[in-house]
Amino acid sequence: MNTKASKPHYPILDGLRGIAALMVVAFHIFEAHATSHLDQIINHGYLAVDFFFLLSGFVVGYAYDDRWDKMSIGNFFKRRLIRLQPMVIMGMIIGALLFYFQDSAALWPTINEVPVWKMLLVMVIGFTLIPVPTSLDIRGWAEMHPLNGPGWSLFYEYIANILYALFVRKLSKTALSILVVLAGCALVHLAVTSPNGDIIGGWSLNTEQIHIGFARMMYPFFAGVLLFRLGNLIQVKNAFFWCSLLVIIALAMPRVGGSAHLWLNGVYDSAVVILFFPIVIFLAASGEIKSKFAGRVCTFFGDISYPIYITHYPIIYIYTAWAVDNKMKISEAYPVSILVLLSCVALAYTCLKLYDLPVRRWINQKVLQKQQDK
Repeated sequence: MNTKASKPHYPILDGLRGIAALMVVAFHIFEAHATSHLDQIINHGYLAVDFFFLLSGFVVGYAYDDRWDKMSIGNFFKRRLIRLQPMVIMGMIIGALLFYFQDSAALWPTINEVPVWKMLLVMVIGFTLIPVPTSLDIRGWAEMHPLNGPGWSLFYEYIANILYALFVRKLSKTALSILVVLAGCALVHLAVTSPNGDIIGGWSLNTEQIHIGFARMMYPFFAGVLLFRLGNLIQVKNAFFWCSLLVIIALAMPRVGGSAHLWLNGVYDSAVVILFFPIVIFLAASGEIKSKFAGRVCTFFGDISYPIYITHYPIIYIYTAWAVDNKMKISEAYPVSILVLLSCVALAYTCLKLYDLPVRRWINQKVLQKQQDK
């Protein structure tokens, strides 16, 4: 895949990121009504995280692989921080603002007993994405970011960026291929030996969860970098429609194997992440947007994809507490669940327009532009 001097954008990849982000929100809404992994609707929505890692690896390789003769490691980290960190901070602020509305007799009965100073300390630590010590656990789930659970995946995203900048960018295609194969073997082993027959996890700071987090990050992120380096794009018609459909089907697939053969679902998870998602991203990168409407859809989905992912979970905490405490079935709760979905989209769009874009624009002018002027 040759890099041009003026790099074209990949709007279909942006659109797919938005589709996957909306599937994550739907997955978490349905999760509030599930009794186990087996009866969860949109059963494999958790694989969207692995899809995000793969997309990130592809985009990072595309954006930075050919720029290291003109860019320092420090400059790379500044660019990634400017892109990701403002919404990390906003996600933690929203989590703090909504924390005391998440009281649940069944899930978090002691939320209202958490002192404000402790909650605010957890928020400030969360701004840095440094995992919160277990001594400051304010929810009882031992999450590394108890105000905003999805922060765990950004923690591993940053680790992936650090590994890429310090080491992986220097690897030849052969060496990178070996790394990806080994990481793929580790992911398969995790999936088929998991007690639950899946790769769900990564959000806590214990040995088991750290293992899951690294296994889920290492293969897809660096497979994305490798896919960029190896790919020779083809022409694909209606790529956004077909790739969106493929992503939705993969994430909505019912549980495979049932309770008797949990390992079969692990095989499914492995196959989707290792084979299916790279094919989808390759096809999406090969497609073009022909109509203005499709372009607007991709732009909108791409714009809200990261904001909705990093801000939706505090609202989900409230919804989950309500659904569990009132023993609500999804058939009874669907009007509220639709409102929750729309609220998450509205919150994400508001944060994007009123906070994320202006803040990143201001930081770019103050930091990166100043460097260029020197």
